[in-house]
Amino acid sequence: MWDKLESEARAVLHPRKVSDLVEAGGVAAAILTDRGNIYTGICIDIACSLGMCAERNAAANMLTHGESVISKVVCIDRDGKYLPPCGACREFLMALDRRNAETEFLFNHGQVVKLKELLPDWWGWKYCPERYPTGGEMQTPAV
Repeated sequence: MWDKLESEARAVLHPRKVSDLVEAGGVAAAILTDRGNIYTGICIDIACSLGMCAERNAAANMLTHGESVISKVVCIDRDGKYLPPCGACREFLMALDRRNAETEFLFNHGQVVKLKELLPDWWGWKYCPERYPTGGEMQTPAV
């Protein structure tokens, strides 16, 4: 499935200048949902920092289609390197659904890392009581 996700991301990876202030497509992402659907997105870089990462763009596409649970994510740059999600993307994907703690990301050299490993002490657990084990200790939940 990783090969399929990489292929889907590469299909939308087309770096281009949109205007004097906007570039897009230098990074692309593909998300596999728990329902088996794939959604893609590209980065949008704006001179004033209001851009959007490829992962969040793909997640917005997924949300538009009524899904929120992610199984796997591939994100690549124009050189074909796998990229880890930035902090904003980690936060966004984790906040969508507690099951996304188990989302797998493919990194270079075939390394697979789960979102809960990238956010081991995520602040949001304390706002979601159903995620606490008995006793209220802050831990990543079993999903």
